[in-house]
Amino acid sequence: MLNILFIGDIVGKIGRKTAAKIVPKLKKEHKINLVIANAENSAHGSGVTNDIIKELYNTGIDYFTAGDHAFKNKKNLDVYEKEKIIRPANFSSGSPGQGHAFIKVNNKKILLINLIGRVFMSMDYDCPFRKLDEILANINLQAKKLSAIIIDIHAETTSEKVNIGYYADGRTSAVLGTHTHIMTADSRITKKGMAYITDTGMVGAANESLGIAKEGTLKTFLTQIKEPHVIPEAGQAIFNSVLIKINTKNRQAVSIKPITEFINITN
Repeated sequence: MLNILFIGDIVGKIGRKTAAKIVPKLKKEHKINLVIANAENSAHGSGVTNDIIKELYNTGIDYFTAGDHAFKNKKNLDVYEKEKIIRPANFSSGSPGQGHAFIKVNNKKILLINLIGRVFMSMDYDCPFRKLDEILANINLQAKKLSAIIIDIHAETTSEKVNIGYYADGRTSAVLGTHTHIMTADSRITKKGMAYITDTGMVGAANESLGIAKEGTLKTFLTQIKEPHVIPEAGQAIFNSVLIKINTKNRQAVSIKPITEFINITN
């Protein structure tokens, strides 16, 4: 069996501090073999940097996925070549980095795939459904002796995530949604043995607007004039994740357990 912890979008400094407090405790408590987190919001809510990835390694996170903000820090695009982070596979083929990775854990090999949705997204991404077909077709599962296949689908709409789940069912171990920062209440194991949740939630400021200070977002709604996004660095924080147990003999998920914790972060 493999115990895998998948963490929702880490938002800003407060999210990183929260991960540093909670991840080591969860690893010990649940005997976790692999920790994966979405890091596309980790650099003050938009993008990622080399230094931040190194900081997050120290929390106990092993590998990272991204999303639509993956390339917001243009001076740090080499992070996708140097560090253990992938970007959505259905970005343009000219994009830095890779859309999937093989991760070795205790002589087991895990395939991690990052996809991004197209509905209500600003860029003209390739089709995530066809890209998944392409990745799986190019991988001889028996030759690779894979123990698990994990997908992060970073998408805006519930319907697109749900249908990616149906499309991957029976071919992958888990389809885990990110991007909307609110954990959904639909975690389940399908009849074909795939773990699924529409959104894993986030790690960041709890009593705000998706991790962003609510004063500015409220003003934007009231005036229709966009205010700058401000991310609090202290206060109550939320930590959202899911713990997945996978039978490595058949690559099927046995259980999926949502984990939510609150903690107070000081400057």
